[in-house]
Amino acid sequence: KPFHPLVRTWFRETLGSPSPPQLEGWPAIASGASTLILAPTGTGKTLTAFLWELNQLIVDGLREPLPNAVQILYISPLKALNNDIQRNLEAPLSELRERFDAAGKKFPEIRVAVRTGDTPPSARARMIRKSPHILITTPESLHIMLTSVRGRGMFSGVRAVIVDEIHAMAGTKRGAHLALTLERLERLCERPPQRIGLSATQRPLEEIAKFLVGYTNG
Repeated sequence: KPFHPLVRTWFRETLGSPSPPQLEGWPAIASGASTLILAPTGTGKTLTAFLWELNQLIVDGLREPLPNAVQILYISPLKALNNDIQRNLEAPLSELRERFDAAGKKFPEIRVAVRTGDTPPSARARMIRKSPHILITTPESLHIMLTSVRGRGMFSGVRAVIVDEIHAMAGTKRGAHLALTLERLERLCERPPQRIGLSATQRPLEEIAKFLVGYTNG
């Protein structure tokens, strides 16, 4: 499946040639299969996970406005990473919007938000009223959102879950808790979301893969 021509041109002119994890990862992700990306830091792992999913949001949003619900869920055990991830997404979205505008195409509204223990109550309430399409969060914050009736309503349309630094959670109590949270999430979704795992260090790889896909898919 090809990327939208304007997304493809943006990538080529901004970032050049795809890195090995991108070349191998995008076809797997585009197929809809759960995908584990094992690649060194600095090889564009995050964009490997996000760009195809972002492309799909753009393609869908060009046809009709995106629903008021979370579409892509990014989970990181490192709270400090989350604001960086938001910045790293907002920049490409802004550049893509300019290109679409220049081509006379109305770029869809794609909202990105971070939800951690530090998020003020006003921002949390706003998210429930006007859901981000891409939600960046921690395992603990996701668990809290799934335990509230109003919070759960945001997640029925999730189509992809990206778990970053997956090696830091597999085999730990925190990981067991996340695995349970992901199973709860799956039961709320209209269809099981695609799962994408990222890490530079994954050993043993097969065990990490089992942790990623979960109980029903293993």
